[in-house]
Amino acid sequence: MRGSIIVAALILSACGANERRSEGAATQADIENSAATPLPAPRVPSPTPTPTPTPSATATATLGANHYLGRWIGVEGMVLNVSDPAQGEVKLDMQYDLDNKGQYTGTITPEGIRFQRNGETLLLRPSDGDATGLKWLAGKKDCLTVKPSEGYCRD
Repeated sequence: MRGSIIVAALILSACGANERRSEGAATQADIENSAATPLPAPRVPSPTPTPTPTPSATATATLGANHYLGRWIGVEGMVLNVSDPAQGEVKLDMQYDLDNKGQYTGTITPEGIRFQRNGETLLLRPSDGDATGLKWLAGKKDCLTVKPSEGYCRD
């Protein structure tokens, strides 16, 4: 009787060992298969788009001061008047937000009109309404952008 108990115990223990081996083999196969599958690339946030001149705006930037002369309209009372071209310089009379306005002298460059405002050098560059970042100017074609959320267009 004792011999049959030992034999039964050996048989049962051998069955458990086989199950553990096959579980281990399956786990190892999963590990090897997952290593063969490439991981998705980490998601990198895209940079904030910078207003870029449209091809037609780039062509107009080389036309000189006459292209820039006149009244340009922004949003919420923002307005820009460009006048008095003299030897590559223009006068800028601008209301650039609800509370601030001023007169500045700008220099015509191939990129646009460069000027100083409050100690900062800025560039009025030709663009379209979409590049201004202002929904009320979206879809307009003849615009000048200073920076995101500050732009002026012709009607």
